[in-house]
Amino acid sequence: MHLQPSRKTLTHAATGVLLMLMSLSAMAACEVQISAPDGLSFDLKELSVERSCGTVKLTFTHTGKLAKNIMGHNWVLSKAADLTGIATDGQKAGLDNDYVKPGDTRVLAFTKIIGGGESTSINFSLEGLRESEYTYFCSFPGHWAIMKGLLKIN
Repeated sequence: MHLQPSRKTLTHAATGVLLMLMSLSAMAACEVQISAPDGLSFDLKELSVERSCGTVKLTFTHTGKLAKNIMGHNWVLSKAADLTGIATDGQKAGLDNDYVKPGDTRVLAFTKIIGGGESTSINFSLEGLRESEYTYFCSFPGHWAIMKGLLKIN
């Protein structure tokens, strides 16, 4: 006697697989990776995360070869309207402070300045951030005007 699964069994199995794939997709959106070479650009001009993540893990990699004091890069998140002020104040803060003014409340998250071949990760909370677009940029002097992108919270 040969048994074949019922439609109901197949439907439940397909639904289970779909839910598992959706769950994996949602988890993947909570971890983002971005990189930059020795030039003045990120590899991605836009990142998207889901509000349901709560906390996002960002890994930033400098794919170039130059030292951080020559062509260092970082990743700074802010509202678009705050970018220029943060960058200007960050230049005064210097490399020892990763070109981010200590205690600057306009900065929503940032990585340390890294040089070629280095990588760094941070976790940042989406709490208090509304579904909107935010700007990310490199605060190394002279980089911030060109080296930027959008973070979308869905």
